[in-house]
Amino acid sequence: MLISTLLQRRFLSLVLHMAPFLFVASGRIQAQEGALTIFLWHAYGEGEARGLEAAVKAFQARAQEEGRPIRVEITPVPFGAYASKLQAAIPTGKGPDLFIDAHDRLAFYVESELIRPFGAWPPELDGEFDPLHLNALRWKGVLWGLPLSIKCLVLYLNRKLAPPVPLETLEDFEALATRLPKGIWPLAWEISSTYGSAALFHAYGARHIDEAGHFTLLGPAAEAALFRMQALLAKGVVPPEGSGELVRNLFASGRAVAAVSGPWLAPDLGPELEWEVRPLPRLREPPKGQSGAMTPFATVEAVFFPSRIPQGKEDKAREQAARALAIFLAASEGARIRALRGGHIVASERAWKGLEGLERERAFREAARQAIPMPTHPLMSRVFGPVDRAIRKVLRGELEPGPALIEASHRFADETRPPPPPRDPRFAIVLLTSLLLVLLFFATRRLLDPQFRVTLLRSLPAYAWVAHALIAIFLLVVLPLGVGALTSFFAGQGRNLHYVGLANYIDILTARGQGLFSRGSFYLVLGVTILWTILNVTLHVVIGVSLALLLSRSRLFLRPIYRVLLILPWAIPNYVTALTWKGMFHRQYGAVNAILSAIGFEPVSWFARFSTAFTANLITNVWLGFPFMMVVTLGALTSIPKDLYEAAEVDGATPWDCFWRITVPMLRPALLPAITMGAVWTFNMFNVVFLVSAGEPDGSTEILVSEAYRWAFTRGNQIGYAAAYSVLIFVVLFLSTRGLPIFGMQQKNLGEKKGVAHA
Repeated sequence: MLISTLLQRRFLSLVLHMAPFLFVASGRIQAQEGALTIFLWHAYGEGEARGLEAAVKAFQARAQEEGRPIRVEITPVPFGAYASKLQAAIPTGKGPDLFIDAHDRLAFYVESELIRPFGAWPPELDGEFDPLHLNALRWKGVLWGLPLSIKCLVLYLNRKLAPPVPLETLEDFEALATRLPKGIWPLAWEISSTYGSAALFHAYGARHIDEAGHFTLLGPAAEAALFRMQALLAKGVVPPEGSGELVRNLFASGRAVAAVSGPWLAPDLGPELEWEVRPLPRLREPPKGQSGAMTPFATVEAVFFPSRIPQGKEDKAREQAARALAIFLAASEGARIRALRGGHIVASERAWKGLEGLERERAFREAARQAIPMPTHPLMSRVFGPVDRAIRKVLRGELEPGPALIEASHRFADETRPPPPPRDPRFAIVLLTSLLLVLLFFATRRLLDPQFRVTLLRSLPAYAWVAHALIAIFLLVVLPLGVGALTSFFAGQGRNLHYVGLANYIDILTARGQGLFSRGSFYLVLGVTILWTILNVTLHVVIGVSLALLLSRSRLFLRPIYRVLLILPWAIPNYVTALTWKGMFHRQYGAVNAILSAIGFEPVSWFARFSTAFTANLITNVWLGFPFMMVVTLGALTSIPKDLYEAAEVDGATPWDCFWRITVPMLRPALLPAITMGAVWTFNMFNVVFLVSAGEPDGSTEILVSEAYRWAFTRGNQIGYAAAYSVLIFVVLFLSTRGLPIFGMQQKNLGEKKGVAHA
């Protein structure tokens, strides 16, 4: 079952989305009599959630005093699933009455018709917000929400490690790199990401995208910023292979003088660490015409209203209550509560006049006021992938900045090209209708057969026993496959889909007009997927069978303990194992390189080349997969009669003869289905590829299912194109696995004939 393919993932996500819906429904049932219940969704962490809850309680207390009791049900939703849950919930009318999210998703929400305009401006909010932050919530001249808080990257400084000289410029940190002891970094900075490095691009006068949605990160300014990143890495100012997790660990453990991160880092810093917040350092010698200020992107967190149209008096009352709650949270009173109780960097200008003693929060606020709000253009999200790859190629020394940025612009153009034009669906409708009529004709003809009807009536009791299984298979397997197949004939984003016929399949099979084996083409990714599957399954079988043969020996010392330990990799959730192995493969702090260094080898940059990145994925998946083959083999070994081995010994057979003429033929019937399932699972092993290598370097280790995911969720929600990918994955697996049972039966029959001849 292609559980990892796109449309089945989307279908099963609808089942997962029922959890918050049921929670909301139960809240409505249990609402206090006489109180109006509204529902608020957010994706805050623990600290910020406390501040939000405190502000909501204050709002409820005020409403109670005014004689209009309002109950607010707050539902936290994981950040990674936030947008998809809103997409599933709002169109069905099961979503919240208001929700909190970042402004950079504004255009996507508007174009997907998930939110409605804020409406008339309340006079009590006049002068409450910075116009820059309000403008970030405007799209096509319309205000869609109210700003709650502002977040951006700042400089965290460790007071114990910081030298007495000021650290105000980037050059100061470069000079500091030569004076620090080994193991201490001047600056922990995720410089290889588009978001993390945006401030340096801005300092050189480069911009990522213009108002028309054109890729603009080209030219001397952007190239100079990339050369500066290379220099920072070469001088040891920033750690290689930086990530958000590495930045947190280095600074929290006292191994970095400073760190570039946002307010989300503060809750992870222990009380023993003495730190302060400053704006990002400047360039001492800025380019001509530039101020040299490193201004990061700012994210405006705002409250939005779903696009649900009020129906009836109760819905209108809930809408008014939700609007009142939104105004209270954004205005000075609610903002002060959120700042004091949850550490929110609130957007309300008036609120800060009554917030004395919050030095760090004020530092965050001052940095946010100087930051550049993230562009709300819907194509801005498409910039991150191409630019991330360009930066990593430059930092690894694979390309010069100029060619890397040109390649990024080409990728951006390819990923943002308009969908195929609509086509006339009449031919498809006629063809589908004809097929249904043919099926109906044969089904009717079959039902008219008296013998078939008698057989059917006799079998009805048996069908009743398997009816629930048939329904489950239809809902979880057949229906998603059918929906996926139909969706693959459409193009567009979100709910704005139009029929394009076979255009998606033609684009995929022709490599979108590029070389058939160019980077990211279907055929190249298919080749990587086949290589990935063959190597994994082979190693799973070899290691699993070998360990099973070893553990089947009754005289093995501590055999029960070994069995338990060897099953643990299979018992632990694979995403946990994948993230663990990813950390172990880190170039500087990973356990694998530590072992290599201990025995005299040079550390390996595992994700810098295809061979090593593929090997890292392979090692991780082999660790996850061999216990399954081991358990299957152990079970099969117990079913082999001992008399066969005793008779073979009497005939003078060697252990090697016994293995090939008794063990292998007897194991084949059990191993064949296990190999088939293992091949399907490995072919679609999304978690390992996505979490360990993330497709690096440059997408070369992507497999088909992860490539389909990229087109569906990180390259503009091209659902139809991704659905076509999933259908092709199903076709490839269906055709390849159909041959395995036949091959297995042939081998089984051949083994039986050899056994008879030997006897």
